[in-house]
Amino acid sequence: MNVLVMIAITTGILSGVWGWVAISLGLISWAGFLGCTAYFACPQGGLRGLLISTLTCMSGVFWAVVIIAGSAMRPEWSILGYMLTGVVAFLMCIQARQQWLAFVPGTFIGACATFAAQGDWRQVVVSLLVGLVFGYAMKNSGLWLAKQREKPRAQLEKSVVFVETKGSEGS
Repeated sequence: MNVLVMIAITTGILSGVWGWVAISLGLISWAGFLGCTAYFACPQGGLRGLLISTLTCMSGVFWAVVIIAGSAMRPEWSILGYMLTGVVAFLMCIQARQQWLAFVPGTFIGACATFAAQGDWRQVVVSLLVGLVFGYAMKNSGLWLAKQREKPRAQLEKSVVFVETKGSEGS
């Protein structure tokens, strides 16, 4: 079985576990799955990818709170909210100039999760963080499983002795 199948197996198992954990701890299950998605989508893997996807998701939560709070200052001026959204969206993208904030989709995932949860950023932060850890576990346990399955195959290939025969290439 290839790496993708191994990741699919571990992701399937841990997705079920995440569903149970989310309900048991009162977390937002879909926000946790967004955290998993952010880790899987991050171009960096391993702990570096986990850190980058975490920082960007959390910055997105921050930016969403800025938009929500700023728009609430003068709710009768709806144009203010739209203008603030435009400025903040620009900032969400431009922050990618910083190495640790260079994963723009993670920033938008964090912001969208906060908007979808009607600004309940505390609940979103915990759900995203646990989801990010689950995403890390899903992918890396699948990679580990694939590596373990390859070891016996590699050892078998090394142990096979090929006998060299003499003769023409066509015989």
